[in-house]
Amino acid sequence: MGKRDDLIAQYADDLRNKCGMDPDMDLLTKVTLGCGPAIYNADASTVAATQDSELETVKNNFLIKKLGLSDGPELMDAINSVMDTYGRSERNKYRAVVYYMLTKHFGKEAIYG
Repeated sequence: MGKRDDLIAQYADDLRNKCGMDPDMDLLTKVTLGCGPAIYNADASTVAATQDSELETVKNNFLIKKLGLSDGPELMDAINSVMDTYGRSERNKYRAVVYYMLTKHFGKEAIYG
């Protein structure tokens, strides 16, 4: 297994044990690939849930640009819901896991089809 495979296994473990979800491994792999090289960078691979600017970046760059959603309060509500599911006290909220949960939340799996 390569480094990417190890990371995907770690993300799946987080989804199972921290988020109480049974991950769709095919979708999780595609979401992880969609994150690009950011998954290998310690800072870029995680989402800082306490920084409003970081949450705005998730909203604008992922929800609006990638998933094609229209801006509205429901986007930030969904991000906050995902952060609550992941656990606000959880120090490392992996970007791929957050994006996976947001993709599932909005039913946008077909984008990764």
